[in-house]
Amino acid sequence: MARQLDYHTIRAIFDRFQTAEPEPEGELEHVNAFTLVVAVALSAQATDAGVNKATRKLFAVADTPEKMLALGEEGVTEHIRTIGLFRNKAKNVIKLSRILVEEYGGEVPNSRAALESLPGVGRKTANVVLNMWWRFPAQAVDTHIFRVGNRTGIAPGRDVVAVERAIEDNVPVDYLLHAHHWMILHGRYTCVARKPKCPACLIRDLCPFEEKTP
Repeated sequence: MARQLDYHTIRAIFDRFQTAEPEPEGELEHVNAFTLVVAVALSAQATDAGVNKATRKLFAVADTPEKMLALGEEGVTEHIRTIGLFRNKAKNVIKLSRILVEEYGGEVPNSRAALESLPGVGRKTANVVLNMWWRFPAQAVDTHIFRVGNRTGIAPGRDVVAVERAIEDNVPVDYLLHAHHWMILHGRYTCVARKPKCPACLIRDLCPFEEKTP
């Protein structure tokens, strides 16, 4: 775990991220807040590309909680069979759809606690939805962000909550809205787990990671 970077270095890092990708976007396909919740819940232990492939046809027939309930658990299962843990995820999609209809009038709530109360939705999922749909500067820490935060010293922490808090505390507020997107994309495509692509890294000179690849 690298030491916490100073303010000026963090600002320089995010300035480069912003210059390279001014408006980073999440890669999960969705058409509204409900389909975003479902897509993020399905993405646990699955790739975004794999989820997108399964949900294109699913969301074409069920883009609201009411339509998802009408499709039923078996119908959902058939659409998401290619995704890991698909049976349990189908159950959760139906359960959360029923809760949204019965308790929220078919609308997706926009508080973290309410979102986390939905089956299959954890803190990371809630933060993704708050950030991507309501543009709240929530930080959804996954394995990529955890790795980047610790390797670079942008947001070191021993668990995902510690990294989340370090991002909120140390990244300048004008970069917070897109911070987790920049970090996840950096971790997914450059600062990868086994052999980081350090020669192609746009923040190589600012990163204190000692095991840089040549």
